[in-house]
Amino acid sequence: MTSSELWTRATADRYDAEEADMSSAAALGPTLAFLAELAGDGRALEFAIGTGRVGVPLRERGVPVVGIELSEHMAAVLRRKTDEVTLPVVIGDMATTAVAGGFTLVYLVYNTITNLLTQDEQVECFRNAARHLEPGGRFVIELLVPPLRLLPPGQVAVPFDVSQRHLGFDTFDLVEQMLVSHHFTRDGDDGHYRRANSRHRYAWPAELDLMARIAGLELERRVADWDGSPFTQDSAKHVSVWRKPA
Repeated sequence: MTSSELWTRATADRYDAEEADMSSAAALGPTLAFLAELAGDGRALEFAIGTGRVGVPLRERGVPVVGIELSEHMAAVLRRKTDEVTLPVVIGDMATTAVAGGFTLVYLVYNTITNLLTQDEQVECFRNAARHLEPGGRFVIELLVPPLRLLPPGQVAVPFDVSQRHLGFDTFDLVEQMLVSHHFTRDGDDGHYRRANSRHRYAWPAELDLMARIAGLELERRVADWDGSPFTQDSAKHVSVWRKPA
């Protein structure tokens, strides 16, 4: 067991509805095209596959996908969508769990590497990806750039969503390189809000590059989004690709 927090049954059952916008064809199209091109004719391994938001449609595109997922509840939601033969899922953590066979692509989307709450575990995640990759294979991570430029002196919180149904903000511990995401979600129309929070260890692109070097991987490409737009100092997130030397 790693330091990642486990997703509960209630959270897993709500997940797809709450992430409906991110699961639309318009939102997923560039992601699937990007990953399918990298996978080529090989197999893809998704770390923290969750309910299959990306893995299931990628498999439907013809890419053989295998998943690793820490939460049995999240995996159970995925299993309602497709069977074990079509998309196998191994219950375990993304830093140490092994899957048989080699892969041309290992990928980790939607900021999920930050669920590993120590630098050592994040390094092990890179090493685990490298162990599963065939020579020439790629490891892909999608991750927000820490929004610390938005913090004026003395402030520790940054809002990331203010809408009718949801209020979200992150609080930062700059010494420990940790953040807590706070969510206040409106349930129904009675004015009540459901509160939840989750802990994350944020990391800078350069730090991830060093983790990759430790694992024997080389940075091949970094873009601002799945559409391939250039990564700049003003980019809010990045999609990074590291290659295992042939």
